[in-house]
Amino acid sequence: MITDGRIVRLAERDRAKVQFLLDGEMRGALAGDTVLTAMLASGCALRKSEFGPELRAGFCLMGACQDCWVWQEEGPRLRACTTPVTEGMLLRTTPPESWP
Repeated sequence: MITDGRIVRLAERDRAKVQFLLDGEMRGALAGDTVLTAMLASGCALRKSEFGPELRAGFCLMGACQDCWVWQEEGPRLRACTTPVTEGMLLRTTPPESWP
């Protein structure tokens, strides 16, 4: 059983592996994972809260609450819970300097 992150993968561990960069750190995921699943399976949080020191892990997990926004290195945001992770994605948990 893999227990590196906040969520534990119990099944489907034989899918193809993909790599993505999160805040400058290489992370691993499995093909078919959402960005949120990949982030939580390879670490302990989605991002820091805007309102205090707490870490966030997403809320509704189905694209309704807007708690899981992350940024692509190029600037655009995406919803981590509904976006499939792809090989070589460049993601960040804080907005880039160029973001409005």
